[in-house]
Amino acid sequence: MADAGPILADLAAESGELDALVARPDVDWSTPTPAEGWTIAHQIAHLAWTDAKALIAVRTPDDFPAELRRATEGGPEYVDDAAREGARTPRAELLETWRRGRADLAAALAEVPEGRRLPWYGPPMTAASMATARLMETWAHAQDVYDALGVRRAPTARIRHVAHIGVRTRDFAFGLHGLPAPDEQFRVELTAPDGGTWTWGPPDARQRVTGDALDFCLVVTQRCHPADTNLTAVGADAERWLHIAQTFVGPPGLGRGPGERA
Repeated sequence: MADAGPILADLAAESGELDALVARPDVDWSTPTPAEGWTIAHQIAHLAWTDAKALIAVRTPDDFPAELRRATEGGPEYVDDAAREGARTPRAELLETWRRGRADLAAALAEVPEGRRLPWYGPPMTAASMATARLMETWAHAQDVYDALGVRRAPTARIRHVAHIGVRTRDFAFGLHGLPAPDEQFRVELTAPDGGTWTWGPPDARQRVTGDALDFCLVVTQRCHPADTNLTAVGADAERWLHIAQTFVGPPGLGRGPGERA
């Protein structure tokens, strides 16, 4: 099992970077973001809410089946309803709730015994996988905030975690669209922020995806359309994958259309 410690450190850094931006007094939390109907307040509320759900999975896993029932009964609006409710919380209170919640979750994940799997809305996860998923979501929702404010952020090596989830969720994305998972592995070769290369899959794979790691991360989190990137796909299934890739649980996301990259 991967050690959760380094991933938790990266998660803290990713969260801290977003925190420093949204805590600025000149940032208006009512600013709309690219996610339809979501302001900056909605984005922070969602992160705080998801951290709270993850904490249930860690501390009181026997309570999580009830959470799954609530999610099912709530239907497609379950997540949006929670974000709307959270966004009505006064700014200072919501910011403190998010800070306290993510600190509590990090501490709890650090204490999870090796080999234990945590319940979730998708398949159960190890502590390292849960931390990686939280980093991915924090990075993706932060992108919405950065785009809303017209701020460019320099990619860091932390996006490797996002890219890794993107690769690992390939079959999940095909299944969401009612498509059979490809029988063969893909080769993924991405140019890292420092100019190095990150790779997944066999070197001799017939189908492959190559390009910039940041572009790949934006695509798999549905923050950018493949047409607005330098990504190249070889093979029909690899090409299809770039248009349906999804790192998050829930129904198929709509993503952004061509030309909508901030």
